[in-house]
Amino acid sequence: MDQRDQDDQDDQTNDSNANDSTQSSTVCAEPINPAAVLWSASAADRAGRPLLLILHGYGSHEGDLFSLAPYLPLHPVIAALRAPLAAGPGWAWFPIGAAGAKVNPGSPSADTLGAAAAGVLEWLDALPEQPSSVGLLGFSQGGAMALQLLRQAPDRFAFAVQLSGFVGRSTHPGDERLAERRLPVFWGRGTADPVIPQDAIDRTQAWLPGHSTLTARIYEGLGHSISEAELGEIVTFLRAQYAAPAA
Repeated sequence: MDQRDQDDQDDQTNDSNANDSTQSSTVCAEPINPAAVLWSASAADRAGRPLLLILHGYGSHEGDLFSLAPYLPLHPVIAALRAPLAAGPGWAWFPIGAAGAKVNPGSPSADTLGAAAAGVLEWLDALPEQPSSVGLLGFSQGGAMALQLLRQAPDRFAFAVQLSGFVGRSTHPGDERLAERRLPVFWGRGTADPVIPQDAIDRTQAWLPGHSTLTARIYEGLGHSISEAELGEIVTFLRAQYAAPAA
């Protein structure tokens, strides 16, 4: 890490320590487009059921991971959200680098992560009827979002599935509560992922065991994608969550 990166990290850590405790009310939320949400059930069929939020990766769209819905447990209602920022042919939860800066997809600023998570939380608050529980499933940037949502609202969610993603690099006041709750988290990644930097993987590997009940799986030769074997283990994990009483 060069000195500029170190200075940036120190600044962001300090900003996080000062501001994250009120982030949901002080950070300008990036709003979710309700009309773009894909649902697995009609409004009439959602009442009283748990909700599984699907969060896609950078440059993708709400229909991408929604294609997994036929393979997932039927008990939860699935809602696939569209990220709020335009990114090429698709959408992004946060920028992967400022103009003229070195692109590092594994080190978003605390503010951009917080704004994206705040938008999801506002969307959840605005639902006409609250689900019995909320789980998270995200890929890449969506995986980072899943962990950020746990940190930002540690009592709001039941579990997270984090695929080929990472945890933000700044500390967060919600971490203390997560260390107490130890929510179930599935973390899957491939050994041949060319997108997520090693420092982001190392950071996540250090953080997750102390802030979750972790199920970690590493898939030999898998790139930045989801394999059939991984999907099978995701389904097993999800079935276990919905077999237990709601958190």
